[in-house]
Amino acid sequence: MAIYLPSSAEEEQLALDELTPREIVAELDKHVIGQKDAKRAVAIALRNRMRRQKLTPELAEEIIPKNIIMIGPTGVGKTEIARRLAKLANSPFLKVEASKFTEVGYVGRDVESMVRDLVEIAIDNVREEKLEDVADKAELNAEERLLDILLPPSPAPRTDTPAAAGGVVIDGSTALTESSTRTREKLRQQLREGKLDERTVEIDVRERNFPSFEILTNQGVEEMDVNIKDMLPNIFGQRTKKRKMKVNEAFEYLIQEEEQRLIDMDQVTRIAIDRVENSGIVFLDEIDKIAGREGGHGPDVSREGVQRDILPIVEGTTVNTRYGMVRTDHILFVAAGAFHVSKPSDLIPELQGRFPIRVELQSLTMEDFVRILTEPKSSLVKQYTALLETEGVKLEFTPEALSEIAHFAFRVNESTENIGARRLHTIMERVLDELSFEAPDKKGQQVTVDADYVRKMLTDIVKDQDLSRYIL
Repeated sequence: MAIYLPSSAEEEQLALDELTPREIVAELDKHVIGQKDAKRAVAIALRNRMRRQKLTPELAEEIIPKNIIMIGPTGVGKTEIARRLAKLANSPFLKVEASKFTEVGYVGRDVESMVRDLVEIAIDNVREEKLEDVADKAELNAEERLLDILLPPSPAPRTDTPAAAGGVVIDGSTALTESSTRTREKLRQQLREGKLDERTVEIDVRERNFPSFEILTNQGVEEMDVNIKDMLPNIFGQRTKKRKMKVNEAFEYLIQEEEQRLIDMDQVTRIAIDRVENSGIVFLDEIDKIAGREGGHGPDVSREGVQRDILPIVEGTTVNTRYGMVRTDHILFVAAGAFHVSKPSDLIPELQGRFPIRVELQSLTMEDFVRILTEPKSSLVKQYTALLETEGVKLEFTPEALSEIAHFAFRVNESTENIGARRLHTIMERVLDELSFEAPDKKGQQVTVDADYVRKMLTDIVKDQDLSRYIL
């Protein structure tokens, strides 16, 4: 686990604050190909958030986030743009499908659960940061506890004897203490060198077997369930039991225990809620699936109801979570949908008004596919090359091979369902199927994938249109 010094963390935060929209777009370009308009829109939204944090509290309170709707077919980079934006901003980020929600009274998740999930994500993120801060101290404390188990401390010399009371130090006791210290330091050295890893020790571990039950209420089963679980340790007490384990396992367990002791969870919760309220990002995918204002009958009756339930969250409300009340006024909502059947104007007017920025994402061209294969930081070519390198196989693609892969992906998208860049994953798997299977037998070899090899692996499948619908 990487440990960051506070100074470097501050420098990183400062650098983020100073990122211009142009630099934000440049960062997104490292991971997402094309879609200039969408990148500009989210870069401006992120920069405005940074600007807002520098205003007076009175004015900052009045500035609402400029929520965004991204319109475009599947697989063109909508989710990736939002995800990379959240990582760049170091913000709590939640991706959720709007179609998973249903209005109250229908089976499905309560819309407020998206805020509760966002708080949980923020708490996990802050806890991870705090763990990095206390990692060294936790390790030292765990080491001391483990040494106490391996070599119990010597009993202190008695102070009720006349000699001790008169301030006379018994030489034997002093020698015993020095000998014990030397032995302890020797053990410490062996522990750090891993020489004691296979020794068995007995430590106290906390029991976690509490009765499990759920209470179903209109607040939602998930929320009541976690609240009850929080109460259980106080009701039944925290019991421990003796357990034997190897030194290396015991060391890991004790480090975790020490980390939990050193972290102030109240502070973590406060920071997390503040982050959610001021810099949280919710990505509402498939918003087109809840678009429509039908007459109120049939299986789609709850669409408009879901919109009306989502509306208060987007407008700004206060949601009750297990960690306290959370305001949603300044959470940035990025919605996305293909809008093949419906259109953004099919959303209820109030919800439309809460998404003032609309950007249309373009379908990917064959040239885009070639760039997607090679240019991003974690492109598919880099991923497969690294995977096969673990088997000792050096994999190379010729430019012609990459053009053929892009060509096949584009053709299959045109002739069957257009799933955008996701088609490249399936095509690449098919091209490298034989190589991946035989890689352990080709250790130390260099394999070059050329255009002929790509055609050999794919032509038969693409020829059979019916088959390609199922395989690709």
